[in-house]
Amino acid sequence: MKTEKTKMLIRWCILGAIGAVLTILAADIVVPALSYLLSFAAGAMLYVMVEELIPEMSQGQHSNVGTVFFAVGFSVMMVLDVALG
Repeated sequence: MKTEKTKMLIRWCILGAIGAVLTILAADIVVPALSYLLSFAAGAMLYVMVEELIPEMSQGQHSNVGTVFFAVGFSVMMVLDVALG
């Protein structure tokens, strides 16, 4: 008789295989939007970095001001990099 751990392992292997097949089938749909999805992910990681990893940005009464100015400064530097590069 199979133990409960063995049954769970078999279930997870089957679910993993189903997930892999669905990912392969959905790849054609996701590829055109990949640049937008990666840009959103990069922006989200920058926000997390500024808001959580730099504690001085969150201190004080106006905690969002530092984050907003970081985003503005980053955007200006990217525009200058593209325009002058």
